[in-house]
Amino acid sequence: MEHKNQKYFEVNKDTWNKKVSIHIKSDFYDVEGFKKGKTSLNAVELEELGEVKGKSLLHLQCHFGQDTLSWSRLGAKCTGIDISNEGIKNAKLLNDALGLDATFIESNLYDVPKNVKGTFDIVFTSYGVIGWLPDLKKWGEIIAKKLKKGGVFYLIEFHPIVWMFDYLQTPPKLMYPYQNSEVIYEEYTGTYTNRDADIISKEYGWNHGLGEVVSALTAAGLHIEFLHEFEKSPYNVLPEMVETEDGMFVQKGGEKLFPLIYSVKATKK
Repeated sequence: MEHKNQKYFEVNKDTWNKKVSIHIKSDFYDVEGFKKGKTSLNAVELEELGEVKGKSLLHLQCHFGQDTLSWSRLGAKCTGIDISNEGIKNAKLLNDALGLDATFIESNLYDVPKNVKGTFDIVFTSYGVIGWLPDLKKWGEIIAKKLKKGGVFYLIEFHPIVWMFDYLQTPPKLMYPYQNSEVIYEEYTGTYTNRDADIISKEYGWNHGLGEVVSALTAAGLHIEFLHEFEKSPYNVLPEMVETEDGMFVQKGGEKLFPLIYSVKATKK
């Protein structure tokens, strides 16, 4: 099924490989603070996913592994996968430096069934993951296949309305469909941690509405526990955001016109 999208995945992998070395040195990821014990997880996911101690956890699209290792520190037995070989290489180095026991596997998400053995108590994925996937039906099936009976899937992600805008223009222009089966191509200088970094980001992505996300999970037999929408983001990733007292971010002027992030928790009955 992935044959027709292979060229898109290869371009995205190349871009993410280039981003890793920039991201690791960035204030955004604060690797030094992380090494000293700071968690990379946000209050929302920590609260909503709850206790992970003693549980096996599969982290899909893990970048260079900080969230995976944050769950490891909380007592989960973690496996992280990512399409970027540079990301996985650095995740392994970080794991070793911290003396943790996470496993990291280079894998396209759609190759997880053949590259990752066994089933898990928890499947976790977060922030900026859905948009790299052309086929959510297959995504839902893979998640269900990798969960033990009674297992939990948890997603926290930027809201699909956020992806409707072109942020390369000021002010951002409403440009992309809410849900879109056609691929979207963007090319820009820098990356979200360093806008002026010496890198040309070339990215192919797909927009998926909330209905498509929920339906992909229910079609795979998972039971939706909740779908929550939040008007604040833990990340300052859009132009001209304003920090609130609780360390979260809202759009400039404080207008809460639409949610910025959402979360879904589902269980395998």
